[in-house]
Amino acid sequence: MAIETTQNERAGPATETENVKGPPPALDDRLYELDSDAFAFYKAQTGIADPGELKKHILAVQAEAYKVHPYPCIRRFSFLYLKLGRLPAYQQLLTLGRERKDAIFLDIGCCFGNDIRKAVADGFPVEDCVGSDLHPEFWELGHTLFKSTSETFPVPFIAGDAFDPAHLAPAPPLYAPATPPRPRPDLRTLTSLSPLRGHAAAIHASAFFHLFGEDEQQRLARALAGLLSPAPGSVILGAHGGRAEKGFRTEARRPSSHRNAPMFCHSPESWRELWDGQVFERGTVKVEAYLHETPRRDLDGIAPDAKFYLLVWSVTRL
Repeated sequence: MAIETTQNERAGPATETENVKGPPPALDDRLYELDSDAFAFYKAQTGIADPGELKKHILAVQAEAYKVHPYPCIRRFSFLYLKLGRLPAYQQLLTLGRERKDAIFLDIGCCFGNDIRKAVADGFPVEDCVGSDLHPEFWELGHTLFKSTSETFPVPFIAGDAFDPAHLAPAPPLYAPATPPRPRPDLRTLTSLSPLRGHAAAIHASAFFHLFGEDEQQRLARALAGLLSPAPGSVILGAHGGRAEKGFRTEARRPSSHRNAPMFCHSPESWRELWDGQVFERGTVKVEAYLHETPRRDLDGIAPDAKFYLLVWSVTRL
């Protein structure tokens, strides 16, 4: 199954590159696009049926979010395109929600919570979902975007830095028949992600890994692996910037939104090697990964033949 993207999209926040400092580019409403599926979703979720009014509402939230942090994904509206629902392993996630009792779904780097809301709309139990992001303002803007409250959309949100051990304590993955060291936590009382160790049936992490360097990506992969349930079928899935060959992306040059360094990208081969053999014991997971080319008309000053890719992937416990 291919990831369908518009010409503006690459899934989620990204550091476009490099070692050039400067102000972030101004917002440009010409980048706004809403395909028929996304329009139907946002119409149903917000109650705004008029396309012009819906666009006006989305632009207002976008402007506030860009003040919190000028992620390129916010500027190009990629938060509208329901990344999770386009991933090949999405149906696997929904099946876990239907068939596994108390299957916890964690969306890390969740921003407005768009993908959690999509999963809930498609049947994942709302009481088994949890979101986490570095910026709690984005979650609150999600309530503004979707015209909801913590009462009408009662998914717990835990703000924190994934590299802060007080938020996500590093721990090795569990292997069946081992059981988690603590009982399943009450998601409503969570103050960090660490109590989820060994309990998460599904973890979504799109547009997240590519914000960090190679060593940090490995640390993050290990941390998330420690949260994943050892039960067969448990899955981590996502999409982020990738390359045909592992290394730094140099095709685009613009002020970095996250760190003053080039974006490090894995290839499908290096991504599989990372998870199957380094993070998990070899042969205990199935890793699927492929590149999806995505046009980028929101970037200026790139070579006509420059190509940009999403690395689309899933890691499933066997």
